[in-house]
Amino acid sequence: MKKNLLLAFTALLLPFLAAAQFSLSGKITDAQTGETLPGASIRIEKTPIKTVSNADGNYLIRNLKAGSYSVMISYIGYQQMQQMVVINTNQSQNFALKRSTLQADEVFVRSTRTAQNSGFTYTNLSKKELAKNNLGQDLPFLLNQTPSAVVTSDAGAGVGYTGIRIRGSDATRINVTLNGVPLNDAESQGSYFIDLPDLASSVDNIQIQRGVGTSTNGAGAFGASINVQTTTRQDTAYAQLDNTVGSYATVKNTVSLGSGLLANHFTFDGRLSRIKSDGYIDRASSDLKSYFLSGAYYGKNTLVRLNVFSGSEKTYQAWDGVPEDKLLSGDRTYNKLGLMPNGGFYNNQTDNYVQNHYQLLFNQKFSEKLSFNGALHYTQGSGYYEEYKIAQPVADYGLRPVMGNDTTDLVRRLWLNNYFYGVTYNLNYQAQKNLNFTLGGAYNQYRGQHYNRIEWTQQSTNITPDYEYSRNNAFKTDFNIFGKANYQLGKLNLYADLQYRYIYYSFLGYDYNLNNVQQSAALNFFNPKVGLSFQLDPTNNLYASFAIGNHEPNRDDYVNSTPASRPKAETLYDYEAGYRTQQGIFTGGINGFYMKYNNQLVLTGSLNDVGAAIRSNVKDSYRAGVEFDGRIQIAQPLYWSLAAALSTNKVKNFQQYLYNYDTNQTVLAQQYQKTDIAFSPDFVGSSELGYRPIKGGEIALISKYVSKQYLDNTSNDERKLDAFFVNNIRLRYNFSTKAVKNIGVSLLINNILSEKYEPNGATYPDIEGGKVTNYNYYYPQAPRNFLLGLSLRF
Repeated sequence: MKKNLLLAFTALLLPFLAAAQFSLSGKITDAQTGETLPGASIRIEKTPIKTVSNADGNYLIRNLKAGSYSVMISYIGYQQMQQMVVINTNQSQNFALKRSTLQADEVFVRSTRTAQNSGFTYTNLSKKELAKNNLGQDLPFLLNQTPSAVVTSDAGAGVGYTGIRIRGSDATRINVTLNGVPLNDAESQGSYFIDLPDLASSVDNIQIQRGVGTSTNGAGAFGASINVQTTTRQDTAYAQLDNTVGSYATVKNTVSLGSGLLANHFTFDGRLSRIKSDGYIDRASSDLKSYFLSGAYYGKNTLVRLNVFSGSEKTYQAWDGVPEDKLLSGDRTYNKLGLMPNGGFYNNQTDNYVQNHYQLLFNQKFSEKLSFNGALHYTQGSGYYEEYKIAQPVADYGLRPVMGNDTTDLVRRLWLNNYFYGVTYNLNYQAQKNLNFTLGGAYNQYRGQHYNRIEWTQQSTNITPDYEYSRNNAFKTDFNIFGKANYQLGKLNLYADLQYRYIYYSFLGYDYNLNNVQQSAALNFFNPKVGLSFQLDPTNNLYASFAIGNHEPNRDDYVNSTPASRPKAETLYDYEAGYRTQQGIFTGGINGFYMKYNNQLVLTGSLNDVGAAIRSNVKDSYRAGVEFDGRIQIAQPLYWSLAAALSTNKVKNFQQYLYNYDTNQTVLAQQYQKTDIAFSPDFVGSSELGYRPIKGGEIALISKYVSKQYLDNTSNDERKLDAFFVNNIRLRYNFSTKAVKNIGVSLLINNILSEKYEPNGATYPDIEGGKVTNYNYYYPQAPRNFLLGLSLRF
């Protein structure tokens, strides 16, 4: 009788036991020395639950239901550990990790990244997260759900020329590195992901730091930095085929191969890709190809990796946008580029470019306290864009009129051959258990050859084939050295980072006498940064930081000015503070920022002393806001990821100049006391609501809202981009057979409600007939469209 009562009582308790919430806690240590391992990653397999160990090596995971869990523990330089843990009460479980006999690829990016519980604002993306949406769209579109990001596509469907802004800062203010090697163009300072098509298929992980961030290599981070790590070690041989078909004749084919770990020391990986698309905009076609080859040697204390990769692109030009009158009439796909006098279009109005990259990465561990890593790199690019020009004055090309023809239609090619090479280096010293030093930096050189040729003229001009009518060369050196120190004082982590950067730039430009001769400029920057973080407990972290960044003018600023009118460098003072938490089913954080600019460079409409409309320094401007990102596991098959940024972005005492066609003069049109910074929405929000109905299956609703933006700094509603709210649906199903390790089927339906929106544009106002006339151009994005992918991994 008593036994039956006990069984009945236990049965009654089962629902309550199943619903009970328990915790898992313990310490992570070195199996050999017993030293604690702060910052170790603890993850519950097949769930989003994860945390990191604190300064004392302790960890805590709350809100676990009763059951068995597979716990994965990892730490750089140690073997990954996996162990089953049964939870039916508050459980204590310590883990002792063995040191890896092989070096890990993470050493190549460690010095240019911020640590997990640092004083800086960042987002990490894994290969697995990137792969969900990697169906042929360019890399910026795979970063679209991160906080404060706004992406755009010239062709309208994410293939071809694309762009990204983070906190309103465009690509020229976003520092991009591949394995610590700068990717930004040394002169224009932008990063053109179109030159490396399907790069995402060779990426292992990405860290995005918003604001100034920690010291890095290349052009100064003025709005954000994107730190990319490419292929890392895979111990098992593999072969993978990824194929996509979609709207606008979009096709993507990718073949990836890997040897796995050979003779316990060597790995070889390779990828070959092709992407083609007609684009949504008229004649905005893309023909993209790339390859990625990598070989590595792993020793106990030595790691060497050679990366060789290349991309080629041929795209029909669509970079001028759609005129406002065409947009209002409903012609959202209009493209005027290549228009000929007979009303037809020149069929080779294309951009053509090939870029080759070579990286030799090296790491040597001298002792448990001292290690070194460095990289030799070389990038070579060559290409041109070809365009049909109507009624060109022959004198502008250094030619004399023939038979009285002062003008002629012509086809010209504007060429660029450039070379970028150098070395990056980092020396890391673990002075004591709680004190770490890093000394790093880079020395890089750039050589750019700009030259222009005439391919054809309608009227006779007596020129030879490929007639070269102009040439100028540029040379730039970029040296930086930085020292970083981390000090752990109990639960408090202190960080200091000091960087010196020197730039020398030689270019063909105007001197004081308006003669176009070789000019030079030299700049010295000091970029200090400090940060602190406080670990309230293993799952809650407070942080704050202050950083100064400096940014040089770009090529156009230098070439189209004299020493008297040349703009000054920009300075940014960046204040960040926030809170991060990992509470079992919820992971997230909130961050506040204040970015104060001194001498920010903006277009004002004014002309300088050589008659060029270049950017001018605005003394006082700022960005201030709050960012949030988080993920909650609502139920085992249901999750919700959110990101939101609310900000105010202002420029003070802005003066707008306009050209007056009535008087043929540039005049001060209006002075504004405080206006919005161009392309800086007050609110950017994103959401991903996912449901896994069956094992290996997922349905996700992906949403993005961006508030209105202005095309210039006048806060004029006649020159703005409307707010937009776009929704995508992603369907995925992964399964395996005896012959195939993984079969993945993906369907991405973009803009399911066919929202008419334009995330980018340009404006060129002037004065005609005593009135301001606006010439606005927009970049419409595609209505409902799809990408269907099939992935086979062997």
